[in-house]
Amino acid sequence: MFHNTTTIAIIGASPNPMRHSHRVMQYMQHNGFRVIPVNPVAADAEILGVPVSARLEDAPGSIDLVDVFRRADALPAVVDEVIEQKDAKGIRFLWFQLDLYDESAAKKARDAGIEVIMDRCLKIEYGRLLAHRG
Repeated sequence: MFHNTTTIAIIGASPNPMRHSHRVMQYMQHNGFRVIPVNPVAADAEILGVPVSARLEDAPGSIDLVDVFRRADALPAVVDEVIEQKDAKGIRFLWFQLDLYDESAAKKARDAGIEVIMDRCLKIEYGRLLAHRG
């Protein structure tokens, strides 16, 4: 998955450096990924030097992977937005962060041709991959 991924959108990205989404964004940037923060509340701000997009639709360019930092009850709407933007943005992967699990929403995304990872931290999993490369 990661060898074909260059751009990650983080839905629920926070400008607060104490938030997990902020640290994940920083880590992935540090490891060479283009990361686009998506958060309607912070749409007039920048996070780690990158302008925040209000929605996936507003994010510039293509997106390979969407990483989600939202409450579990928001996942169905997030999946709908990802599916809506799948072809326009080239989205292939949908990642639900730790403690986020919704099999019905995941099935809907898979049925639309999107690979789904649930209840995993992008930063941790990428770090494991780097450790195994040696």
